[in-house]
Amino acid sequence: MTDAPVPPSAARDASAGVAAAPPAPTAPPAPTWEDSHGRARADAPGADLTGRGSADTGPVAAFRADQLEGFRIGVTSDRRSAELVAALERRGASVLHAPTIRMTGARDDAVVVDETRAIIDARPAVLLATTSYGMRRWFEAADAAGLGDEVLDVLGEARILVRGPKARGAIRAADLDDHGMSERETTASLVDLVLRDDVDGQAIAVQLHGYTDRAQLERLTAAGATVYPVAPYRWQAHDDQARVAKLVDAVCSGALDAVTFTSAPAVEALFEAADGLGRLEPMLAAFRESVVAAAVGPVTAQPLVEAGVLPIAPDRFRMGALIRLVCEHLEQKNVLRLPTEAGVVELRGRLVVLDGERIELSPVGLALFRTLMRAEGRTVSRADLARSTPEPLDDHAVDVALSRLRQALPRPGVVATVIKRGYRISVPT
Repeated sequence: MTDAPVPPSAARDASAGVAAAPPAPTAPPAPTWEDSHGRARADAPGADLTGRGSADTGPVAAFRADQLEGFRIGVTSDRRSAELVAALERRGASVLHAPTIRMTGARDDAVVVDETRAIIDARPAVLLATTSYGMRRWFEAADAAGLGDEVLDVLGEARILVRGPKARGAIRAADLDDHGMSERETTASLVDLVLRDDVDGQAIAVQLHGYTDRAQLERLTAAGATVYPVAPYRWQAHDDQARVAKLVDAVCSGALDAVTFTSAPAVEALFEAADGLGRLEPMLAAFRESVVAAAVGPVTAQPLVEAGVLPIAPDRFRMGALIRLVCEHLEQKNVLRLPTEAGVVELRGRLVVLDGERIELSPVGLALFRTLMRAEGRTVSRADLARSTPEPLDDHAVDVALSRLRQALPRPGVVATVIKRGYRISVPT
């Protein structure tokens, strides 16, 4: 969960204390209901998406090697991606790793040095520290420029407020003390914390990161503060766009069960890539209908919400909590079980389990079988089956695909033909 750096021009405007928009309104209360896929409803951008299935009160999703067997999950992160991919694969998932962005240093460390000198000269009353990596990167750049001791002396006299435990750790590692932490570990709640006091006429230093909502800086300037930003790093599109295109295709075709996001810029970069491929609307439709979007927290979730996608997000904005939530959600919402004439059939992602036998279905076979399973023995017309596949099929193609599906299943008799009407699962009468 990170925030994107404000462009240099915007940062200069903020540091000059230019007139800004009125304070941002308070986010609406968290919704308490879910959509048909069990995902938290979020009818307004910025709605609280936390608390939707993972209290994170124990070890990361009590480990089972088959917990995610049959499921295919997309991972969009670059930093710490190996940890996330390994955790999902250990639980049986097939992972498509396609980082949409990568973190780099500032375009020019000279800019960071200039921002650091401005902060030293201003001797700010308050420092808002947002990320551990950003603070460490800032201190390293200051040290390299011979300003390390000076900036630490200045910050030692400031009231330091941190966004979360990781930022607090970076502050304390530098032998500094913080004076408080935001309630929700977001930039907005960090600004809420500082605005509890009168900041008119004060200089406030802000360490920018990932995906900064400029409205939060404008809230400070609107309250009379002069903002001194420092942006130690930035995000840029990942070099391997072929892999990102593969991810877009997998979402659109329904080949993925879920996609994880750990930063808002990663979401936006995926949207931009899909738009460039002419597939943004099909991808968004897939996220709204069948593919689960899993965000590490509300900042990461916001671009999804604004696009009409209802993501799931854990109570605590941590990688472990995200892994737990993905495991729990897919097991609870995306596993279908149905007694049939051939025995109890379980559909886990793209895996069919019948009497201990396991087979993986093709994307078309999976779409057809999932539609039949959800009908629970009711007849499904050829037209409805055709609409369920990644690419629409005619009646003959549906019949051919159903024939292949029957041959692929571990036992005969699971799928029955209803003459002149369609197909159904053979459930006991």
